[in-house]
Amino acid sequence: VWIDAATQIFYSLGAGFGVIIAFASYNKFDNNCYRDAILTSSINCVTSFFSGFAIFSVLGYMAFKHGVDISEVATDGPGLVFVIYPEAISTLPGSTFWAIMFFIMLLTLGIDSSMGGMEAVVTGITDDFKFLKKHRKLFTLVTAGGTFLVALFCITNGGIYVLTLLDQFAAGTAILFGALIEAIGVSWFYGVDRFSEDIKRMTGFKPGLYWRLCWKFVSPTFLLFVVIVSIVKFKPLTYDEYIFPNWANLVGWGIAVSSMSLVPIYAIYKLLTIRGTLKERIAYCITPENEHYLVEQGKVQQFKLKHWLAI
Repeated sequence: VWIDAATQIFYSLGAGFGVIIAFASYNKFDNNCYRDAILTSSINCVTSFFSGFAIFSVLGYMAFKHGVDISEVATDGPGLVFVIYPEAISTLPGSTFWAIMFFIMLLTLGIDSSMGGMEAVVTGITDDFKFLKKHRKLFTLVTAGGTFLVALFCITNGGIYVLTLLDQFAAGTAILFGALIEAIGVSWFYGVDRFSEDIKRMTGFKPGLYWRLCWKFVSPTFLLFVVIVSIVKFKPLTYDEYIFPNWANLVGWGIAVSSMSLVPIYAIYKLLTIRGTLKERIAYCITPENEHYLVEQGKVQQFKLKHWLAI
């Protein structure tokens, strides 16, 4: 349950996907990111809470209508959206109108979510490869076209199984692992104290002790726990009564590992390609670029105990 809850929060907030970072990169330097974080999280929680009312009221209505227990009509994924809800809407007065409005809502939600995900990919790549910024519109078109072609697999006769596989592996443990690496990188290697000073320069005040403790201890510990549990408690993938073959689970794990492995692979690549002694290479890899001169002077903060204990 905790894994599903954590994954749902990450999905709804867009944490770990790069969407929030991409959007935030367009803000002014002195934008109040503290206020934005509180507002975004609060609105998301309230929206999810009220969405629960809408979902469970419909499930309760359908259970009452059919005279069965709610567990027999409760479902998740496409079944809830394309079976349970349309069936409930069909019993309302003016059902055709409400059905049209419902599916228009689904369409706009899908497009809106796709726009955020696409922005994260396009912004990240164009920031690294400057020559693409001159052709950003064309690059966005090519990226959108590529994702459209890949997504066609999900609307074939066996598309629901492809969708289930991707839903389970592509954005489950892999996203949580990515967020864990980000949390460790910012709060431990870069340093919560320096991160807090950066926020102070932007907003005019330093984040409180509660936030600093969460960034350094609570969030990484919770994410590490969820990642470990999700791997240990893994069960072969199923859809209704269909049990996926072993090779399908291997493909799924291959998809998940392909994204998770990029972090250590790139770290090893940088470690091998940077010149200097092993100690200097490690120092360059864990030190911000604007502080590389400290490596040359032998004043690497990350090699001091004070850096790791700072809050």
